[in-house]
Amino acid sequence: MLNLEQKRLDINAQKAVPLEKWGPYLSERQWGTVREDYSENGDAWAYFTHDQARSRAYRWGEDGLGGISDNRQNLCFALALWNGKDKILKERFFGLTNAEGNHGEDVKELYYYLDNTPTHSYMKFLYKYPQDTFPYEELLEVNRNRSKQELEYELLDTGIFDNNRYFDVFVEYAKNTSEDICINIEIVNRSSESADLTVLPTLWFRNRWISGEMNQKPQINLISKNCAKATHETLGDYYLYFDDANHTFFTENETNTKRLFDEETNSIFVKDAFHEAICEGNYNLFNSLITNKLGTKFSPVYQLHLEGDSSQKIKLRLSQEPHSAPFNDDFEKTFSNRKTEADVFYSSFFSDEKSVDVKNIQRQAFAGLLWSRQYYCYDIERWLEGDPNQIIPPYERTLGRNINWKHLKNEDIISMPDKWEYPWYAAWDLAFHCVPMAIVDPNFAKHQLILIMREWYMSPNGQIPAYEWNFSDVNPPVHAWAALSVYRIEKSIHGKTDINFLKRIFQKLLINFTWWANREDENGNNIFSGGFLGLDNIGAIDRSNLPDDANLEQVDATAWMAMYALNMMDIALEIAITDQSFEDVATKFYEHFILIAESLNEKLWDANEHFFYDSLKLNNQAPISMKVRSVVGLSVLFAVSVIDQQKMATLKDFSKRMNYIKNYRQKAHKFLPNEQITEDGNILLSLVDKRKLSALLTAMLDENEFLSAGGIRAVSKFHQDHPYVVNIEGVIHGISYVPGDSDSGMFGGNSNWRGPVWTPINYLIIKSLKKHHQFYGDSFRIEFPTNSGVFMNLAEVSDTLAKRIVSIFERDNAGIRPVHGIYQEFYQRPENKDLLLFYEYFHGDTAHGVGASHQTGWTAVVAELINDDAWEWE
Repeated sequence: MLNLEQKRLDINAQKAVPLEKWGPYLSERQWGTVREDYSENGDAWAYFTHDQARSRAYRWGEDGLGGISDNRQNLCFALALWNGKDKILKERFFGLTNAEGNHGEDVKELYYYLDNTPTHSYMKFLYKYPQDTFPYEELLEVNRNRSKQELEYELLDTGIFDNNRYFDVFVEYAKNTSEDICINIEIVNRSSESADLTVLPTLWFRNRWISGEMNQKPQINLISKNCAKATHETLGDYYLYFDDANHTFFTENETNTKRLFDEETNSIFVKDAFHEAICEGNYNLFNSLITNKLGTKFSPVYQLHLEGDSSQKIKLRLSQEPHSAPFNDDFEKTFSNRKTEADVFYSSFFSDEKSVDVKNIQRQAFAGLLWSRQYYCYDIERWLEGDPNQIIPPYERTLGRNINWKHLKNEDIISMPDKWEYPWYAAWDLAFHCVPMAIVDPNFAKHQLILIMREWYMSPNGQIPAYEWNFSDVNPPVHAWAALSVYRIEKSIHGKTDINFLKRIFQKLLINFTWWANREDENGNNIFSGGFLGLDNIGAIDRSNLPDDANLEQVDATAWMAMYALNMMDIALEIAITDQSFEDVATKFYEHFILIAESLNEKLWDANEHFFYDSLKLNNQAPISMKVRSVVGLSVLFAVSVIDQQKMATLKDFSKRMNYIKNYRQKAHKFLPNEQITEDGNILLSLVDKRKLSALLTAMLDENEFLSAGGIRAVSKFHQDHPYVVNIEGVIHGISYVPGDSDSGMFGGNSNWRGPVWTPINYLIIKSLKKHHQFYGDSFRIEFPTNSGVFMNLAEVSDTLAKRIVSIFERDNAGIRPVHGIYQEFYQRPENKDLLLFYEYFHGDTAHGVGASHQTGWTAVVAELINDDAWEWE
């Protein structure tokens, strides 16, 4: 069957930005973000709260439930719901702020990304809405009073879903054309008893007129019983068609200053008018909303009565073109056609041998990845100075967060880690997102990697912005690896060799590599530092806040840089096949790698314990070896490359220089990482020789240390009975094995690297082992698990680890999926048995999901691991 979704992607590939105008670009949380924080003390969570969000107009973006927007977020569409009992409409997802949760911020809702295509021609979303009063206060109170040693109190713990007293609210989008979007809302009463539900499909304009960005305020007005027209000076006109409704409401997307600040407003038609009219029973306002026929926020109102075990549908259509019969036979046909096209598109990536369940895991992983594309707008300079005719930001702002990033002017669609918990890009997360993205939409993946290094993102000094809470923080430099991975995936799966992409990104990476080399190698000895490096609380001490006289030489920082150097060398060599001017710079990165490898092996390898450890140097004291057995010590596995003989034969200058360096270092008895060459001339470059590789893998594959049912733990289980403790200037610091939620408040306390399984690190390990196997073949075999008596080559070890990651999501014969942990009963109900959540990380013993529940950014790498045996792109 013709792959029409791929044809649409091919058309998008010709655009400057390979993206659709309409998509799931609406955030799931705009409140509590740095962008919206205009406080004196920089407490973003407290300045703009969930309670204020329904009444207060946002400055930099919008949020909503299962919604969509255009790619500049001028016009938005999302759902609002009311079960007849809550004090507010369910207009956005509720969750705890960092100070409210016993393990940091966390969304307290049940919602699922069921399907999506790269052009968003077909999308499906599910929200589970309780029929009884939503337990806002209970969730706040219980979590606030629990210790960090206790589990989080989740929505399912409240009993609100007992006896199936909830609605399944499905939102389905199907594009007839890029700007003609059919919308189906289906509400299913899962209870055997009847229940009422008010549904408000809401269309609104983002408030850009207050900040002086528009010449004319947009408006929505009712032009017929079943159609509202939205008019915008740059977006143009759109029509929202809708089924017969009980009422139609209009208001303005403007702040209710009376409710929030006890200041008089000029109008009753403010942002939260629908809440007050419906939930608070303000009948005068209710009647005024009905008689009002224009505004910047609009909703048809459906007051539904659903019998037990029944469902109802609401049809809508958002289109740039007028339609005389918007819900004719073509409306339903659009859904069936786009769904079929999505099936055809994804079938081209699925192995026929995979089970239906595994295919569902992969499909939902891609769906979550694509639903997590979000409009992100943040102009630091304007944020610091304030908008014309608006309140001037406090003076403290000029001394605080992100003041050195005035050049940063972001307004793009970006792949987000989690649209509720992390509704802002994170540099190294984004790199991992691009790997599975390259399977289904390589042009968007390439665009994202280049975007993060454009001049309106990257600092003039070469630093890539980390994340909005602190753009100056340091994330692992994995972007060269990601670029190379995206290039190889596109080449292997799509048959396209995009050398221009490599050339373009290589120039930006050169600037960033130089920043790293000049800034983070404090002593000029090729041993690097860099703080927490994305691994949050993995150290015994806070690696970002050391004593003034301390210097921490980090294994992972050094290993990341060795990996960076090798990746840059590999990119240069790939380009040099067609442009030999890149041979020189390939040699330069080869030399970088050798110097880093030499320093790492000579200074941070513990020959007695056969492991790599950080070294802490305090003024006038002997270095302290920080003997924490963690993925920090295993990160040396990531830096590996195999240069094949054919490439070497083509690149004469590089080959000559490489031989010279090798001969020189052998004669001088200096460290040489590429000690092995196969009979056919392939060369291995690795941070560790065969002996050290064997020692590290023996520890890594030991079930009493790193190996768990769900993959490789971040910290060895050895520390469960043997916590590491160190005395630094009279202060005791320590670390033990913590397999689930964090037991400390370090870095907010919402993530934990002291024991759980993290998919991005496991993914790097899995791919690194494949690369080592490419060189060693069957000549290198290791026990898996350690002391089991079963030996495997490294490809088999890699495949088995990949299967362990996938098994986290798989349903066993009893219907159990490890990811769901203690909530198996709920997920074994017929309507829930295929639902999946892709968490931030996974419990080191049980593999149940922990942390952010919708981090389908980097956890989506599971989609690539599922078909790892079907395509070889290493």
